Amino acid sequence: MNSKLEAILERYDKLNELIADPEVIRNMDEWKKYTKELSGMEDVVEKYKELKRVLTEKQDAQNSLAVETDPEMKEFLNEEILSLKEQEEKINGELKILLIPKDENDDKNVIIEIRAGAGGEEAALFAYELYRMYVNYADKHRFKSEEIDSNFTELGGVKEVTFSVIGKGAYAKLKYESGVHRVQRVPETESQGRIQTSTATVAVLPEAEDVEVKIDEKDLKIDTFRSSGAGGQHVNKTESCIRMTHLPTGIVVTCQDERSQIKNREKALKVLKSRLYDYYNTQYQKEYDENRKSQIGTGDRSERIRTYNFPQGRITDHRIGFTLYSLENFLNGDIDEMVEMLAIKDREAKLANEE
Repeated sequence: MNSKLEAILERYDKLNELIADPEVIRNMDEWKKYTKELSGMEDVVEKYKELKRVLTEKQDAQNSLAVETDPEMKEFLNEEILSLKEQEEKINGELKILLIPKDENDDKNVIIEIRAGAGGEEAALFAYELYRMYVNYADKHRFKSEEIDSNFTELGGVKEVTFSVIGKGAYAKLKYESGVHRVQRVPETESQGRIQTSTATVAVLPEAEDVEVKIDEKDLKIDTFRSSGAGGQHVNKTESCIRMTHLPTGIVVTCQDERSQIKNREKALKVLKSRLYDYYNTQYQKEYDENRKSQIGTGDRSERIRTYNFPQGRITDHRIGFTLYSLENFLNGDIDEMVEMLAIKDREAKLANEE
């Protein structure tokens, strides 16, 4: 670990020289790239410098102890060495965590897609509750949420909804939500009080930047149409809705949230880029399936990840075996405890894999 830390420190010093170089400053793209890399190293470098300071102090105390003859002073030095050893152990543990490769998508905005699964209207109502849960969660963290496309039912459920969550670190907070969510409850329409199980799928995609996904115009088929849902006279009289098809992959995106065709096209393209980024990443990850065993699971949409049990008021995440008994608050967006526990378990798994 020390050789890796020394290499990081050497690179950190080199980057500080580079961002002060007038030639680099004149090339803003290069300067931004170096400052971003530098920023990503700061926590590790500061912690490593702290470790080096502790090691120096420990060595000095050991050297003093070797020549000390006064009993009281020797006792003091032994206590000092013990304290410094405890600090060394603590810092080494923190450094191991900091050295776990950071997910390059963590700071990005996200595109979330929720679809009703098995269970008919009850599944659609559950899908809407999940949508509301994530919007409330975004509000609590001062993220901005923005609907892109939706298909609501007459009873207030949603067959499918696509929306963005905008804010630094949104993906880091929400990336573990991808998968099948299951609800167990008695529907209002059930006269005999029987519990019904319904599902909804959630996909969380990091918003792709232009430099990450390039789309050739000739690979796109773009159709316009009128809104089929609520929206007033304006929407019904103009073909402002966009259906965008990426011909090589067959991925289709629709957007009818905005009255402006241009704005709908921009939103549809943003979703398409994120889906393509996710698509190509998934293809790549399949080739390295063994590496994914150390992760909690951030991409398998067929994986049943969580059960929301209304009769018992509990939420259980099956990936980590963690249960909360605060269903109402959870569905109102208070999901931080679950999010943090998933992040901790994922970090522990990756740390074990590194060792």
